[in-house]
Amino acid sequence: MSDFVTQRGNVASVRIITDNGCDLPEELLAANSITVVPLDVRLGDTPAEELRAVSAERFWELARRSPALAETSAPSPGAFSAAYAAASAAGDAGAVCVALSSGLSATYQAAQSGTSAAPEGFPVAVVDSLSATMGEGLLVLEAAELAASGAGTAAISDALIATRDKIKVFGTLDTLEYLKRGGRIGSAQAFLGSLLSIKPVVEVRNGVVEAESRQRTRARSLDYLASKVASLGTLKRLAVCHADATDVGEMLDRLSPIFPSEETIVAYIGPIIGAHTGPGTIGVAALRR
Repeated sequence: MSDFVTQRGNVASVRIITDNGCDLPEELLAANSITVVPLDVRLGDTPAEELRAVSAERFWELARRSPALAETSAPSPGAFSAAYAAASAAGDAGAVCVALSSGLSATYQAAQSGTSAAPEGFPVAVVDSLSATMGEGLLVLEAAELAASGAGTAAISDALIATRDKIKVFGTLDTLEYLKRGGRIGSAQAFLGSLLSIKPVVEVRNGVVEAESRQRTRARSLDYLASKVASLGTLKRLAVCHADATDVGEMLDRLSPIFPSEETIVAYIGPIIGAHTGPGTIGVAALRR
C-alpha cells in the first residue's frame, strides 16, 4: 500500500476534516492528522455506538450474519461545529472539510450548516467531494498535501474544486439490491430486470451512482475495471477498495501493469458506503494528473 504521508511540522496549518464515507485507512488518517466526523450506522439490533467503533472487517462479519440491511444517517451540524472548534483550540490556522457527495448524503449540508457555529475569526471552507469511498478519500489526501505545503483554506478549497473532476470512481457489485433498497441507484435503475444474468459496473458520476456497464461474469467485470483505469492516462494516485471481497488480489494483479502496486492504496469499503453496495463489491478510484 502507498505510504503517502505529509508532515505538518511545527507551523500552524489548516486542519483537514472529513467523514467516514471516505474509507481512508486509519494509518493514513493518523499520519496526516485528518479529523473524521462519523456518520451513524444501524444494523438490526446492534447498538450504533458499537458499530461506530468497529473496524470495516468486523462490520462485514456482522453484516453477513444479520438479516437486516445496514442503514446510515448524516452527522448533525453540531458534530461538525465541534470539529471546527477543536481545530481552532488546537491552534490550527483554519479548517477545510471534504464531505461525502451531496447527491448521496446530507453530510455536506450538515458540514456547511456547522460553519455558522465555528469560532469567530476561524476560517472554515466546506467542499462537496461529489464522490464517495476512496474517490472522496483521494480528494482528502490532496487536501492534506496542500495543507502541509502551507496553503490556506481558500487556496485549498479552490484547488480541490478544480481537482475533483479528475477523480474517477468505478465499482463492480455482486447485486444491485443494496443500491435499490437504499434509494441510491440513480440511472443504474436501467440494470434492473436483468440482474440474474449480469455483474453490474457502476460509476460515481456528477455526485451520484450511475449505470456504467453490464458484464457477464465477475472476471470480465474486473477486466473492465482495469480497462477503465488504463483509459484514464497518467495517474497521480490510485486506490482499490473492497467490501470484504475475496478476489481483491485479482483486481490488484490486473492493475499492476497500469500503476505501481507499492503506490496503490488498498482500503476496505466501510459501512457507510457498504450499506448501499453490499458485500463483495470492488471499487477503483483514480486521480488523473
